[in-house]
Amino acid sequence: MGDDAYDEPLFFQVMQYAARADRDVVGMVSGDPDWEPPQALRDGLREYADADSDQFQYPPSEGLRELRAEIAERRNVDPARVVVTNGAGEANYLTMARAMERGSGSEFLLTDPVYPYYPGKATMLGGEATKVPVLESGDPDVAAMREAASPETAAILVNTPNNPTGAVYDRETVEALHDVAAENDALLLVDEVYDHFDFSGDFESALTLDSDRVLVTSGYSKSMAITGFRVGYAVFPEELVPEAKTRHMLVNVATNRPGQVAVLRALRETSPDYYEGTRDMLRERIGSFTDALDAAGAAYTSPRGAFYVLARFEDFPGTLSNVETLIDEAGVAGMPGEAFGDAYADWIRFALVTPRADEAASRLADYFA
Repeated sequence: MGDDAYDEPLFFQVMQYAARADRDVVGMVSGDPDWEPPQALRDGLREYADADSDQFQYPPSEGLRELRAEIAERRNVDPARVVVTNGAGEANYLTMARAMERGSGSEFLLTDPVYPYYPGKATMLGGEATKVPVLESGDPDVAAMREAASPETAAILVNTPNNPTGAVYDRETVEALHDVAAENDALLLVDEVYDHFDFSGDFESALTLDSDRVLVTSGYSKSMAITGFRVGYAVFPEELVPEAKTRHMLVNVATNRPGQVAVLRALRETSPDYYEGTRDMLRERIGSFTDALDAAGAAYTSPRGAFYVLARFEDFPGTLSNVETLIDEAGVAGMPGEAFGDAYADWIRFALVTPRADEAASRLADYFA
């Protein structure tokens, strides 16, 4: 599958195929959490519904002041560095645009496998995407990244905890990637949207490097189970903020106000127990799902973070055609490995964000038995 395949990611194509199937299908394609959001988030929405009408108007383009201050305190940065965005997706777009606008190259170094929207954004911005295969552990191959980097490299873009491998990069790895970026006058862009889903204890934000080459993105779609709210943010070095705010304003005007109000209340009032409870539930799902993959004779990744499992079935590569066959004949919908690059093209990715994960695992075990 060539780069053109990233022009229109396959997520919706697979979901639409599953929706048209003539049988019951367990959907494990997209990372839409199935668990409850924090109660405080619902409370914030109810409170907002009764607010004065002036609170229904445009918010500050860069985000509500109180929300930016809350994010900044949690991230130990100045609020002036925070831009609230329409999900982590826009945050990534803004950071990639800033990398291009510096005039120091137009190439993005990505891992292989990679979340498909990254190379899609690179192409949309007029840049090039170079994918570097990861190590067997799922961690970036820093030596290979260093070899691939050049004066044409605008940024190294990574995601930790990682979708789709489940790898969690330790501080030494992130610091080494930063050094590669610095050696080539490039930026290091780190998408940390799965930061609440670290099962290893090894995750440490790239912001702790305290470098003017580090840009970090995140959001609340996954951690609060609110993918439809589209509230994310980016943390920029101060000198890169003005142009990012301008682009955000020209493209979106602002981020939705009700979502920001609700997220702010949830941040202030939600106990750490909420997030730990979610991690415990996912640990159980991952364990039972991979047990069933053992029964199916599959190879698989054991995620140290996020909530995806990559599986490889003998003589059944992860092509779109085979994914459609699984939908039709096993009643399970996953994502073809070829959608994420070449390194795991023989694998299929399953998102463990359904209460029917055990049922899906049983179906796969029966199908491949």
